[in-house]
Amino acid sequence: MIDAAALYWKNRLVRCKKALEQNNFEVFLAEDPDEARHIVMTGLLPKLAPKTVSWGDSETLHATGVLKKIQEEPHIKVIVTFAHDIPRDEILERRRQALLVDLFFTGTNALTEKGQLVNLDMIGNRVGGITFGPKNVVLLVGRNKIVPDVESAMHRIRNYTAPLNAIRHAGFKTPCRKTSYCMDCTSPDRICNTWSITEKSYPKGRIKVILINTDLGL
Repeated sequence: MIDAAALYWKNRLVRCKKALEQNNFEVFLAEDPDEARHIVMTGLLPKLAPKTVSWGDSETLHATGVLKKIQEEPHIKVIVTFAHDIPRDEILERRRQALLVDLFFTGTNALTEKGQLVNLDMIGNRVGGITFGPKNVVLLVGRNKIVPDVESAMHRIRNYTAPLNAIRHAGFKTPCRKTSYCMDCTSPDRICNTWSITEKSYPKGRIKVILINTDLGL
């Protein structure tokens, strides 16, 4: 008997891979987080040989275990940009430094079937790293991030990703924590401040996307 769900996701991921490649992204397919980590550690890391690495917040990235493995590499300096025991001013300075690393890891809020990356940030360090600065960028992307177009991507982010992100930060006081959808608020804790739509990777291959055949992240 045909596994309809498996064939469905295989077809969608292959189409997204082709669309991304047409937009000058370098793309890899992984069945699960373990295979995604394997691609990074045995393929990309030796090839790129980064001396400095950092990241932008991503639930998908953490799910792969990539950061933990890289932090065990003695020849790589990892700029840690998230830590509860470090003063806020120091964290912000580290996030500025992270924009000049050799290799920057993060995820994406949404990926269109035309091969566009759509993201929304509170501070801008994540979209900044994707757009310019780091020599190479690796995005870990679960299949649940795939949407038909930019409009669908923005709707998903406003009414699913952003509210969930606000809810998981217990100290944030935004209306969407109660309504579960965007209220276009003016809260000081508003996390929806900077949009980015990445149509193509420039230079070609600078942004590498690992598509993971699993629902991951927000």
